[in-house]
Formats: sequence, structure tokens, C-alpha cells
Amino acid sequence: MKEFLTSSVYFGVLISLMAYGIGMILKKKFKLAIFNPVLIAIVLIIAFLAVFDIDYADYNSGAKYISYLLTPATICLAVPLYEQFEVLKKNLTAVMMGITSGVITSLCCILALAVLFGLDHTAYVTFLPKSVTTAIGMGISEELGGNVAISVGVIIITGVLGNMFSGFICKVFHITEPIAKGIGIGSASHVIGTAKALEMGEVEGAMSSLSIVVAGLMTVAGAAVFANFL
Repeated sequence: MKEFLTSSVYFGVLISLMAYGIGMILKKKFKLAIFNPVLIAIVLIIAFLAVFDIDYADYNSGAKYISYLLTPATICLAVPLYEQFEVLKKNLTAVMMGITSGVITSLCCILALAVLFGLDHTAYVTFLPKSVTTAIGMGISEELGGNVAISVGVIIITGVLGNMFSGFICKVFHITEPIAKGIGIGSASHVIGTAKALEMGEVEGAMSSLSIVVAGLMTVAGAAVFANFL
């Protein structure tokens, strides 16, 4: 059975798409934050590989092709930003200050947690790019000497949590300004969080898309500086 499943070069792609499709169905049916399609897909794929005793390398030999679409998909987020360009120009200073504070807060939190839990340098720099999109975070982690595989996992978890709880957090803290919502979500939980921002509205989605790019660039520079603090 194992040999039959892994015989196709696109086996990993098929399993990934099926798992995500199930996640989408569950999300639409139950409408609960916990049924995030990405989270469901991760759980289902892990369970599938464990049940059929399939090595991750065999799965990834086909699934890796999906990652080729990551960068183009991220670039496509520029479309809603272009549509809200006038809003951006009117609020440029506030937007840039918001993204900057988000990046600095993220890096400072990782530094504080690393000191609190006594993490070594490798573990510390592995977590630094947690709030940027995977395409950028992998490069940061590799450049700083972190564990890239763990960085990817942390980035995905950060995005999923942002997607799940961003709406709740905005309600609790009475954040109603669309621009503030978008900046907060995008700078904290990158592309996966931006999917939630797009559900909230066009302005939220546009500002979140902008935050992904700007926060990513700022984190590249900021992480290089913060890496020297521990």
C-alpha cells in the first residue's frame, strides 16, 4: 500500500490539496475558528503519513511543488493594495509607524522569551522570523544559522493562530478602524492572517497585504541586529 501511494511524483500534491479541501469544507460547515483549513490540513497530513508509515521525504518529493506557488501568491496580494492606494497615501505615516511598531514588538517578544526560557543562540534566531511570510522567514533563519524546518513550523503556527484569533482580539480591545486591523494582522501573522483580514473587508486586506511586504523587509534588517543580542 505504501509503495502504491508514493508511486506518483505528485502524490504529495494530491494529498495536500485533498487535506486542504476537507479543511475548507469543515470551515464552511461549522464556521468555527478552530477549523482553520491550514491547521486541519496539517493535522490530516501528519495523521495520514503516520497511519501509512510514509516517510516525510517521500511525501515532500511531490508536495514541494506547491511551495513554488508561495511567492507568486504573496505577490498577488498587491492587487487589493493597489485598489486602496489612495487610502494608503492619506494615512502613510500612521501605516508605517504601525508596521514598524509591530516588527519591533515581535522581535522584542522573542528576545524576552529566549532570555526567560534560556534558549541558546540557534533556537533564538530560529524563532526571530515567526511573523513574516515563509518565503522571507526561511531565508532569514538560514542566514542567521537557525533551524529552517522549525522556523517554517513556527511561522505557520503563528499565521494560523493569527487567522483564528484576530477577529476575537479586535473585538476584545475594541479595534474598529479598518487600517489598524489590517496592519495589526499583517505585521503579526503574515499571509495566513491576511486571509482573515480579506474576509473582514477590502481596506483590512489591502493594509494587511502591505504589512506583509514592509514587515518582511524590516524583519530582515531587524533580525540581523537582534541576533547579536543573545
